[in-house]
Amino acid sequence: MPDEPRTYTADEVDAAVAALTAPGRLRHAQEVVTHAAPALQRILDQALEEGGYLSAAAPQIAQLTALEDPEERRVAVRRMIAEEARLGMLVGAAVGFELARELSRLPSNDDPKET
Repeated sequence: MPDEPRTYTADEVDAAVAALTAPGRLRHAQEVVTHAAPALQRILDQALEEGGYLSAAAPQIAQLTALEDPEERRVAVRRMIAEEARLGMLVGAAVGFELARELSRLPSNDDPKET
């Protein structure tokens, strides 16, 4: 069935991730992402809001800023920043996966039959 999404094995994903380390491999992707950055930012904001992360973060921020010990506060803020980065990366990967799926449905620019 052509409309059914393709699934991937762990080995296929591992091989694809390894292929991303080739020099210059991400150049075009970076250009596309730079172009789409404003829309992607809105998608990230929406995903974080829908997931309840933004409303859940407010009390945590209040707790962190109330810590009196500067070292404890520094460690806690660093941990929160790392968690936000991980969450953003996971949402970004999911969005990228779906964006690739949507783009794969378009006719190729290289195929003369499609122009």
